[in-house]
Amino acid sequence: MTGSGKTYAFLLPILHQLMAKPRGATRALVLTPTRELAAQIHQSMNDVAVHTPLTGAAVFGGVGMGPQEHAFRSGVDVMVATPGRLLDHFRQPYAKLDQLEFLVLDEADRMLDMGFLPEIKKILRHLPKTKRQTLFFSATMPAPIAALSHEMLNKPVTLNLQRQAAPAKGITQAVYPVSQDLKSALLVELLKRGDMPQALVFTRTKHRANRLASQLVTHGIKAERIHGNRSQSQRTQALAGFKAGSYQVLVATDIAARGIDVEALGHVVNFDVPVAAEDYIHRVGRTARAEATGEAFTFVSPEEEGELRQIERAIGKQLPRVTVSGFDYAAKSNAKLEVPLAERIAEIRRKKSEDRARAAAKVARRDAAQSSEGARRGSAPARPAAKPAAARPGSRPASRPASSRPPSSRPPSRG
Repeated sequence: MTGSGKTYAFLLPILHQLMAKPRGATRALVLTPTRELAAQIHQSMNDVAVHTPLTGAAVFGGVGMGPQEHAFRSGVDVMVATPGRLLDHFRQPYAKLDQLEFLVLDEADRMLDMGFLPEIKKILRHLPKTKRQTLFFSATMPAPIAALSHEMLNKPVTLNLQRQAAPAKGITQAVYPVSQDLKSALLVELLKRGDMPQALVFTRTKHRANRLASQLVTHGIKAERIHGNRSQSQRTQALAGFKAGSYQVLVATDIAARGIDVEALGHVVNFDVPVAAEDYIHRVGRTARAEATGEAFTFVSPEEEGELRQIERAIGKQLPRVTVSGFDYAAKSNAKLEVPLAERIAEIRRKKSEDRARAAAKVARRDAAQSSEGARRGSAPARPAAKPAAARPGSRPASRPASSRPPSSRPPSRG
């Protein structure tokens, strides 16, 4: 299950094996689906190898390739990478992993769900086929992923600590039935009551994450968001600020469900019910990690009851329903979280029209300025003609005017 120590389950044995052999080349590669998870695994590796000569590097997009190229050339012991950026390096001659001994696919099901299978197959072609151990790690292992693991692995041994994936036992789970347009108001109510000192809130889309974070800030709540459309520096700053306590709320899409490890995180809120039960398990697994305790709240609108029933079947129990006393469930909300597509298109067209109008006005102002300058120059008094310079001794005489030149003896042109 999430938070049970899968990262150390492969890091510690690999580091133990590497310690017994000389250094000089990259011998272990860990592939992960997200930048946040790559950074997290790299940090875990540094934590446990701090008193050893072993080195590591994180290779992912959104940052410069220079330090990563240096890691390839110098040969760090453990490289943690996302598939896309690793393939970018493989296009260069310096990117060689011909001494690789260990390949780990962490969160294998998520990588394949995100469409990384073609990239993974390309990566395998760059790796040595002999003397390599390949490992799949995941909190969930659906049947299609298990079948794929048998295709990619050679007579694999399966270690299954729990037959059915489920949230950690230390998580208190509850469902808050509420209409879609009152979810924001309910979240603000719970936060202002002090029921959640700090919360990681998951939304279905990037657009909803942006809108929700903006609404929380409007209500005086320190909030930030993290999703795939934000730059790497923005994502790093948001996560670091949340871990440091600078933000009470971090609004995220599922990109963060498997890449955030916040020590003693008390609350996770499913603002939108996830479509897949596995995503629910990973979301709520951000709390109660390493046998700690935490709470996971799920806001459920009437149209999301079907997804909730699938989750309850997957985890094998019905979740308790909670009604917040004093909250007006019949109120009318003026703050729209999901702007209809037609309105978004109209807004985009309006902005483009304004941009064109500003550009046209700028051109008109420039043309008017040029016309004014030309008129000013045309009305200025003409300068007196310069007197011809006196001929210096020994200089050639100036050319005679065309009217005084003798007629040419060349016959006239017929063209």
